[in-house]
This record gives sequence, C-alpha cells and structure tokens, in this order.
Amino acid sequence: MRTLLAKSARGAVPPEELTVHLETTLTAGVELARRVGRIEAAERVLDGRFWLAAQLSGLYHDGGKLPDGCQQMLLGRVRSWGERHEVVSLGFLPILVPDEQLCGWVAAGVATHHRALTGSNGRDLRFLYHGLTPEDLAKRIGPIDENAVTALLGWLHTTATAAMLPTTPETSSLSSTDLIDAAHRTLTELLHRWDRRVTPDVGLAAVLLQGAVTVADHLSSAHGSVHTTQPFDHRFRPALEEQMAAKGRALREHQVRAAGTSGHLLLRAPTGSGKTEAVLLWAARQVTELTQHSGGVPRVFFTLPYLASINAMADRFADLLGNPDLVGVAHSRAASYHLAAAIHSTDSPDSEEQEETGPCQQSEATKALARAAATRLFRESVRVGTPYQLLRAALAGPAHAGLLVDAANSVFILDELHAYDSRRLGYILATARLWERLGGRIAVVSATLPDVLADLFKDTLAQAPALVDTPDLGLPPRHRLQVRRHHLTDPATTHEIRARLDRGQSVLVVANNVAHALALFSELAPHCGALHGDDSAFLLHSRFTRQDRSRIEQNIRNRFASAAAHRLPGLLVATQVVEVSLDLDLDVLFTAAAPLEALLQRFGRINRLGAYDPADVIVHTPAWKRRRNQPGEYADGIYPREPVEAGWHRLLEHQHRIVSEADATGWLNTIYTTDWGRRWHDEVTNHRDAFDNAFLTFRRPFADRTDLAQTFDELFDGTEAILERHRAAYTDALTQGTTAEGRLAADQYLIPMPAWAAPLTRYEKALNVRILDADYDPDLGLLAIRGPNQHAYQTGQVV
Repeated sequence: MRTLLAKSARGAVPPEELTVHLETTLTAGVELARRVGRIEAAERVLDGRFWLAAQLSGLYHDGGKLPDGCQQMLLGRVRSWGERHEVVSLGFLPILVPDEQLCGWVAAGVATHHRALTGSNGRDLRFLYHGLTPEDLAKRIGPIDENAVTALLGWLHTTATAAMLPTTPETSSLSSTDLIDAAHRTLTELLHRWDRRVTPDVGLAAVLLQGAVTVADHLSSAHGSVHTTQPFDHRFRPALEEQMAAKGRALREHQVRAAGTSGHLLLRAPTGSGKTEAVLLWAARQVTELTQHSGGVPRVFFTLPYLASINAMADRFADLLGNPDLVGVAHSRAASYHLAAAIHSTDSPDSEEQEETGPCQQSEATKALARAAATRLFRESVRVGTPYQLLRAALAGPAHAGLLVDAANSVFILDELHAYDSRRLGYILATARLWERLGGRIAVVSATLPDVLADLFKDTLAQAPALVDTPDLGLPPRHRLQVRRHHLTDPATTHEIRARLDRGQSVLVVANNVAHALALFSELAPHCGALHGDDSAFLLHSRFTRQDRSRIEQNIRNRFASAAAHRLPGLLVATQVVEVSLDLDLDVLFTAAAPLEALLQRFGRINRLGAYDPADVIVHTPAWKRRRNQPGEYADGIYPREPVEAGWHRLLEHQHRIVSEADATGWLNTIYTTDWGRRWHDEVTNHRDAFDNAFLTFRRPFADRTDLAQTFDELFDGTEAILERHRAAYTDALTQGTTAEGRLAADQYLIPMPAWAAPLTRYEKALNVRILDADYDPDLGLLAIRGPNQHAYQTGQVV
C-alpha cells in the first residue's frame, strides 16, 4: 500500500502515516477501556458491546482520509480539501462490520468524532451533505486511488482480526464507487435514525460512545497516555495511619466511620477535625469497591467553589502523595480553548470554520499543542477543580462528551458547596444524579452542613447517602463573635484595624467586593508597611492575572500559613476568594456581612488551630444596593438581601459570645426554615429538574450544542480576558513546546471577568480570547477599563 497520511508535518515533526494513527487510536481505545472499566449504563443499551463499538470506531474513524484531495492537502500541496473525511470513513463499515446493529453504533462513533449530525450553525453533517445523490457525493469527494481503497480495506480487516474485534471472515473487493455509495447509504441511515428523539438511556449511551472515540483520538494524536493507577486506593489508609503514628496521632472516630462507609457520603466535620483526610479515606474505600465492580481505575474528583483556592488544594494533595504529577487541575479556560481546538481536523480550513481568522487557523505545531493540552484534561486520576468544569459535560458533542466518559465509575467530592445559590446548587444536584447513573460515588463535605442540603441530596440520589456527623472532639473554642452596626469601610472600622496592627496582630479584612477591598487596602497598607515592613500587607481578589495571583497567594502563605512556627504581624485584605482552602491562620477578622456559609468560611481563617484564646471575628452591617437589570437588593452589590439579613439577625442574637461551628449548623437550619428558605428549596428543585430535562436526558444526542457553550461559561465562570499589553506574550505562549509548563503558559495572562463586563473587551478571533484596554497593577489588580461609554467596569459588583 502506498503511504497515506493522517497528519501533516509539524515543523520538525514528520507527517504521521494513516495506518500508524489508526492503530494508535485503537490502542488508546483499549487503554481507555481499561482505565474507565465497564459502564453499565452503556453496556445495557449496546448488549455488552460498548467498548467493542468504541474500539472499532477508533480503528475506522480516519479511514476516509484516503481521497486524493485530502492527501494533497496533508502533503502541503494544496491549502484545503473542503470535505469531511469521516463521511468517507463510513463507506468501509458495511463490509467490515457485518452485525447490522453494531455497525450502526460504530457508524455513529465514526461520523460524530468531529462534527454534530444536526444543528443550526451550518457546520453539521446534515447541513453539509443532506440531499446529495451518491453521484453528487462522489463529485464532491473527488478522485480516490483504487489500489489505496483495496489496500486500506485489507489492512483494516487484518488489524481488526489481529485485535480480536468482530469483523467479516474475509473481505470482498471494494471499488472507490462502492466506497462512496456505501458512505452515502450509511450517512443517510444515520441521519434518519438520530433525527428522532430517543430514550434517555439510548441518548446517554450515544454520547458516551462519542466521548470514548474522541478521547481515544485525542490520545492518539497527542501520542499521550492516561494514568492507570489511583493513589487514593487501598494503600492510602495504611500510609496515612503510618504518617499520623509518626506524629503521635491516630485516626479520629469520624475518620474511621468515613473510611468504613460504602456508597454516597454526607460528612459534617468542623475545621481542624481532619475532614479532608476523612473524605479521602472514604474515597479510597470507594475506589477499591469500584475497581472490583467495574474493572477500571476510578478517578477522584475533588471540587471547590472558587478558582483561586484550587491550586492550594492541588498542592496539598501533591504533598500528601509525594508527587505533583499525580494531581491534575481542571479549571483552565485556556485548556478549554485547547480542548475545543483539538476536535477540529486538518481536513479543511475552509469547510471547518468558514473563517480564515478562526481559532483553528493555527500552525500545525499549535494544533499539536492543543491536542496535548486536551489530553492533559483526562490524564491524571486525581483531579481538583470547580464543579462547573464537570458540569460542562452537559454540553456533550465532540468537545465535551469525553467528560462524561471520564466521569464514569468515578468518585466525586464536593467540598463546601454554597447552598444559598439555588440555581448552581440545582444544576449540581442534577449532575450528581447523572454521575450516579454512570456508576459514580458522591460525597458532600462541609464544616456546617445544613439539614436541608443533606435532605436534597437524599431526595436526588437513588441510593441514600450515609451521614457522618463528627462527635465532640474536645477541640478548643476558637472564635468570639462581635457585631458592628457600621459598615466595613466606615472610619470607625479602619481606626479599629489600625489599633490591632499597632498591637502587632495579623489582621484579615474580608470585603464583599473589589471596590471596598481596594479602598481599604489603599488606606491601611501604608500604615501596616510603616509598622511591619513593606512585605507585610497584601491584597487578594479575583481580578488579577493568574501569574500575579499565584505570586500573591504564595507570599500570603509564606507570612500567614497555619503551620508557621511563629505568627507574624501583618494585613491581608481580600474578597471571598480567601474563603476556601488557603491554609491561613490570623489573629483577628474584620468582615462585611454575607450569607452565613460564607461568613463561617471566613471565620475559619482565624485562630485556625485553636492554639490561642478565642479570637475576635467582627462582622459589619452591609450596605444594601441594587444591581443593574436585576430585581431586589444585594449586600454590597454581591449577595441577595434575604439570606444575608436572616443570618445577620442570628449574629445579633449571639454577639459577644464564644461560638462554634456546631452552633452555626443550628443557625443555618433555622434560616432555611424561614419563608425565604422554603422559596429557596422550591427554586433549587426547579433548577435541578429543569437542568436535567434540558441537558441531561440527551434525547437528541448528536445535535449541536456549541451555541450554548459561551452562555454556559458566562453563567458559571463569567468570562476571561488578557490585557492589550500582554497580547504578544499570550500569542507566543500558545505556541510553546509540549511540556506541561509550555502548554499552559498562556493561562498566566488571563484575568477573570464577570459576564456583564464582556462589552468592555475586544474579542480576538485568531486567539479565541477577549482583550482588555485597561489600567492594571500587579499588586492591586484590574482597575479602570477603557471601553464603550455606555458600559462601566463596576468594582462594586465583582469579587
């Protein structure tokens, strides 16, 4: 057989032969099956042949790259071919897969590994090819070498037979005309079958198949692999007990109970009780059981609500496991861009984007980088991220269906969910139900888990979760509650903070928005610096570039870490990004009023280890403000009034008292039984059911959903942008080598932005990123933005 190409040359990297790529994709599919294990939800629909269908799809997926036009493009002799190779690939299937039902599934996997079958954006296969006759299709595809058809068919048959995949006893002859006729017939049957709504079980199996094929293709193209061991397995508990024994400690009761729990878990454990270790012991038990049940290597997903806190937890896991390469971080918008770019083939710049400046009009080297970065999303068996990255699986399609496969037979830990956000909580509940359908185990972990949240998970999941409530551990009281009836930015507050700094204390100030944080830092930092040195005052919020935020967080940890041998005086002014997982320990807290769950997280950064007498946590009355185009009032422009006000009344009843997280759980239970709490409960269940019905039934599994991707991102994460002055550096970073550092170097220039600030940016199609013309300071973050006159960047509405 003459040499056929699957990939063009990429700089110094030679072109890749088609047979090499197909065989590598088959191998990746086998490796993926070992990693994921048996997916019962899919095997029931495909009669136990899910992974057979996925592996056959992987072997045959790019066979349609043999037309002369495609090969000329891959050789660099013409700019584009203009057609879809996966359509031609379909022509090999009827002669290679004799089982009609299996052949239909393999055809679906092959046809949809780059494109949707149906859609409304003009890029789906129905739009491109529906209504053509076989003769029309042959004319579009162009000449095909007859000898190449015969040779490739023989190689595919031999390879399938050697891999013990079901195929015909021997191959018949196949001409190029027969190939196109069979491709036309198979595509017509596919479009007819999947144009109708299907049952949720069939729809889920379909998107899982699509995901398995795309992940295998990504792995093959990037020459990558996935981790096939899980460090949080049966070996973890003995290792942890040995570490603890060396320090004269032993497992606590709630940790032992968590370690012995089989199935879903609700864990209520106060700060300082070892709740992270408890839930990891639970995870190790689930990993062992799921391995025995499915035969795979379960992934462990640990989620936190804020991007800024995830790196800290990933570092903690890396230290615990002794190897940072075992832990992945899943919150990168740039990585999402790489993933979307990775699903576009090299077949045709013209037909695939219709835009010469689109995000996929990159050099082959950049496309290879995108493939490698996409692989990294699935590489590690331990992942730390936001729950909203996992919710992206709801978008399905070639870019996101792989997330569903990766979630099958996995362990999910949801740490410190913010219950007061009814919409996000409802979506998470719906997705947790899907994880359970995929064979997953779910744990919800909180220092103060209100009964209503526990009940919602019990009502949502088919298997009732076990509740592990931490007994009284005799932990020393850590906090004395104080309430101030003036605002956090009032001169009386800054006077009180200065007095604490004068006494040599470490002071945490948490504002509800960036504007207040900037104002307080500008007023207090000079005083702190004069007393304790220029490196004693810090500002932290969400509107920094990632590289600056990482630097600031490291400096904060260096000064205020809970494990520090000696306390150092100083000042940290922050927004809610400080609430989760930054392992800090300061002397006193000054905070704006917020929902009670958020306040309790802020309290946890004070006297964290209980090594001192109860420390003051001082809560200030909020300013009620209206938000643009939204009804109701909000605390400092951020939090809805009702839950904040309900919590404020509880605080007034307990001011001057020493308080514990056990007290706070009772306060939360009271708040959620109010009229607001009952409305909140109805909103949560409505959002859960609406998200389930709209996104997670997969009634039309191969319909295009890309138009929802931007809306989805803005709903959960807002958007991100780079500074105009960083454009060249960002562009260069995207094309760096294939190391992990190079692949994600561009992330360091991204600044999180609220969705409403998008009109203040300029969208750069070539980079698929928004660009800001703005004032920015590495130590203060994003300041003024120069945008259209009708819009203004409102620091009073961002955190």
